[in-house]
Amino acid sequence: MHTTNLDLSLTEITKIEGTATLDLKIREGTVTECNFGITEMKRFFTTAISGKPILAVPQLVARICGTCSNAHLLCSIKSIENGLGLIPSPQTMLLRKLLNFGLIIRDHGLHLYVFVLPDLFNRDSILAFDENNPVEHELLHDCFNVKEVGNKLGIITGGRSVHAPFATLGGFIKIPTKEELQALIPELKTIRPRVLHLIDVFWKCQFKQDINVKFLALTDKNYSFLDGVVKTSDGETVSQEQFGERLKRRIIPYSQATGYFFGEALHMVGALARINLNQESLHPKTKQAAEKALAVFPSQNIYHNNLAQAIEMLHAVDSSIDLINEYQAEPEKPQALRHPGGGQNGLPRGGENTTGIGLIEAPRGTLFHKMEITSDGKIKQGKIIVPTGQNQIGIEHAIREYVTNNIDQPKEILSHEIEKLIRAYDPCMSCATHFLKVRWK
Repeated sequence: MHTTNLDLSLTEITKIEGTATLDLKIREGTVTECNFGITEMKRFFTTAISGKPILAVPQLVARICGTCSNAHLLCSIKSIENGLGLIPSPQTMLLRKLLNFGLIIRDHGLHLYVFVLPDLFNRDSILAFDENNPVEHELLHDCFNVKEVGNKLGIITGGRSVHAPFATLGGFIKIPTKEELQALIPELKTIRPRVLHLIDVFWKCQFKQDINVKFLALTDKNYSFLDGVVKTSDGETVSQEQFGERLKRRIIPYSQATGYFFGEALHMVGALARINLNQESLHPKTKQAAEKALAVFPSQNIYHNNLAQAIEMLHAVDSSIDLINEYQAEPEKPQALRHPGGGQNGLPRGGENTTGIGLIEAPRGTLFHKMEITSDGKIKQGKIIVPTGQNQIGIEHAIREYVTNNIDQPKEILSHEIEKLIRAYDPCMSCATHFLKVRWK
């Protein structure tokens, strides 16, 4: 019988995006308190965009997160375009996919190389890797080389790797030349074996904790991250319009961020969910090269979220090469914006609002934007539901389960394993409110 009584405080958890708290209390061998809360203050983006012209809104909400800003940018554009009934041109969609693939390479690279790899090699940080150790030396240099190519892809297609200024409603204000993008193909081919090495590292990783959740992901035949329908691990298909209605908001009194259930179910979004539900749609070269690693999916091991992200990086590389070869750089200006309630010559007609929904797969999971647009082209109100908000309650459940099953471990072990577990979920606290201080009482 466990008789453990434990109060432990961690003042800081490293290698995560943002700040949060965990209050954990054990009495008589039982976890009596496990409160995972996001403490970054609310920033009221949905309030701030109320009354703003629709043309300005995508760049405003992109400031929710400096890491995956282009995901918010693209999701916001999609929601407003859907509200206006505007259909992007094939070339616009191609460039948006490339912009997003640059984000996937860069953002997954940040998480896997900088945040997670130190756990695998018992290092405090990637910069503490031993230059005289061939394996660590190679991974250290892979980190910067791979992330650099992701950055370049974002810069060439969007103007910057974060807060891309070229992507706008109806298209791009500036499009890259064919030559600019073609010059990236050799670099994409150069990092491909480096990403394969990263996949192998995480395939061999022995970290394990199974989670009992429903997996949700936006799926389509090209694994585009930007289109499709939501599928669940119990076989349900949900339209993009239905998705927001199915998410049930849960106020968490000790957290600045709102949590969500999918109906009554605890659910998870992110790379693990995407690979579990949509791996057949990965690029054919990716499926062939990552065949051994893909054999572990579908998986309930939360640490396979890291492996899934590495596989998605390879898919982004392979898909980007194909898209660049397809790209023709046809002269194209953004489409004119016309409200569905507009009168002659596209001028607004009073009293008619419209609502647009955008749903994409951000690096950390399914991202939802809903915008109500007035007849004079402004936002009446908006709603944004981010991946970490959907995963927050699941993270807390996973921590409680881990501590319950390992209650006799020393404080140092428990603390480190909790950090690893949270990192595996890859939460983005800035997005959610918008890591983690753990206070063991």
